[in-house]
Amino acid sequence: MKTPTSAKNITAPILERYRKYGVTERKKNELDALNIQILDAQGNVAQYQSIVNALTTKSNDLQGFLATATNNKTQAYNNKILIDQLVQSAADLESNSKIAFNEMIEANVMTKLLTTKINTVIGKLIYSAEVINKLANLIVRKKALNPLISDELVSMITVAGTDANNAVALTLVALQSAFVAHAIEMEAETTMGLEYTQSIGFTEMLTGYANADGPASLQQLFYQAYADAKKNYALAEKANFTTAKQLNMAKATLNTAQVKLKSLQSGLAAANAAALAS
Repeated sequence: MKTPTSAKNITAPILERYRKYGVTERKKNELDALNIQILDAQGNVAQYQSIVNALTTKSNDLQGFLATATNNKTQAYNNKILIDQLVQSAADLESNSKIAFNEMIEANVMTKLLTTKINTVIGKLIYSAEVINKLANLIVRKKALNPLISDELVSMITVAGTDANNAVALTLVALQSAFVAHAIEMEAETTMGLEYTQSIGFTEMLTGYANADGPASLQQLFYQAYADAKKNYALAEKANFTTAKQLNMAKATLNTAQVKLKSLQSGLAAANAAALAS
C-alpha cells in the first residue's frame, strides 16, 4: 500500500526536528561535561596554587633561617679560633712565668750563697787586717828600738794595713749590696710566684684541665656553641633543600594543571562556537 503524498510531507519535518533535537541535546551534554571538567580543573589549579603559595612562604622563611644559621656558624667558628688562640697565649704565659719564677728562685739561691761567701771573706779580711795591724805596730816599735830596720819595710807594712782596712770596708759595701739584691730578689720571687700562680688559674679557667668534674670551661662552652651552630646549620640546610624540592614539584604540578585548564577552556570555547554555528 502506498503512502499518500500528504502523509510524506507531514512526516519529513517531524523527523528532521527529532534529528535536530537529538544533535542539540548531545552537544549540550558535551558542553556540560566540558564545564564540569573545567570546574574540576579550576579546583585543582586553586588547590595546587595554594600549595605553591604555602611552600613559597615556607621556603622564604627557611632561607632566612639558613642565612641566620650560616652567620651563627661563622661567628661560632671565629669564636672557637679566638678561644684557641687565647688558650695558647695563656699556656705561653704560664710557661714563661714558670721559667722566670724558677730562674728567680735560682738567682735568689745564688745570691744567698754569694752573701755567705762574702761574709766569710769579710771575716778572713778582718782577721788579716788585725794581724797586719798588729804586725805593723810591732815593726814600728822594733824600729824605734832598732834603727837598722828598713824604713821601706815600715812603709810597706803601713800601706798593707791601710789596704787591708780598705778591703774590709769595700767588702762590707759588697755585702750590703748583696743583702739589698737579696731583698729585691725575694720581692721579685714573690711577684713572679704570684704571676705564675695566677697564670695557672687563668689557664685552668679557660681549659678546665684541673677541674674536669666541675662546670664547663670557657673553651668547652665555645666548642659546644660551635657544635650546636653546625648542627643547626645542617638542619636548616636540609629543611631548605627539602622544601625547595617540594616547591619545584608543586610548581610543576601546578603548571600541568594550568595547561590542562587552558586546554579545556579552549575546547569549551571551540564547542560553543560550533554549537552556535549549527
